Amino acid sequence: MADNIASVYAVQYGTNISLLLQQKGSKLRGSVQMGSYKGKQSEVVTQYGATAARAVSTRYAPIVPVNTPNDRRWVFPEDFDWADLIDSFDKLRLLADPQSAYSQNGLYAMGRAMDDVIINGMLNDNKTGEAGGTTTGFDTSNQRVAVNYAASGNVGLTVDKLREARRILMENEVDLDAEPVYCAISAEQHDDLLGQIQVVSSDFNSGAPVMKDGKVMQFLGINFIHSERLPTSSTFRRCPVWVPSGVHLGMWNDIMSNVTQRRDLSSHPYQVYLMGTFGATRTEEKKVVDILCAE
Repeated sequence: MADNIASVYAVQYGTNISLLLQQKGSKLRGSVQMGSYKGKQSEVVTQYGATAARAVSTRYAPIVPVNTPNDRRWVFPEDFDWADLIDSFDKLRLLADPQSAYSQNGLYAMGRAMDDVIINGMLNDNKTGEAGGTTTGFDTSNQRVAVNYAASGNVGLTVDKLREARRILMENEVDLDAEPVYCAISAEQHDDLLGQIQVVSSDFNSGAPVMKDGKVMQFLGINFIHSERLPTSSTFRRCPVWVPSGVHLGMWNDIMSNVTQRRDLSSHPYQVYLMGTFGATRTEEKKVVDILCAE
């Protein structure tokens, strides 16, 4: 009988987790490309480099083929799980509530893990080459906005830095009309933006609303996502700017959950368990920019 009750709650709990996953899970998964995979690694995309057309100056000239450069980008899975024990039927019944602390706590933990994987894929080493055996680091020479950009010293997030990040994307011929641009910022960078007159003044923003309830939502066509999990480089916060096609989240197993009775433990408590397997990578170096910000 107890097992049947646990099964009912397991189904309800799984439904609740699915709802929370959409509403309050990872903050970044909705801003990147996603794909489903199996096996120990998967090729996300084959990259083809730009080539130039040849001018034909004479009739019946021999055809000279171009050598199209190409490379492969790979994603590797990482496993994550979360578990907690429930020692009474009264607590087990709480799982039927989608706002249950158990549901939210487990889902938030898994969501943070997913965001960490996405951020790491954006800003750190990726695997490339024919079989994923080559390590490609982030292009700090061409895809980074310096911490002292357009300033006499190290500064936080400024309008000048956002303009430079957008300029880099446009210079790389990223089609900003075809897909949105995102920027992840911490509370410090959000506060920096509140101190920028060009951001908060309506004199500079006559189109789409920049702020909502005191929160900066978008500026210069860049949509902001708040995250306190952004890494640092030499104590400076790294704030990525990207388009969805530039970052890929590979899903081997989306977040799943179950409730089972642990008969191997005294008092036979019920175990709430979540697991997921996923990985992330940049798809193209030129579609992700790293802004360094002093805090």
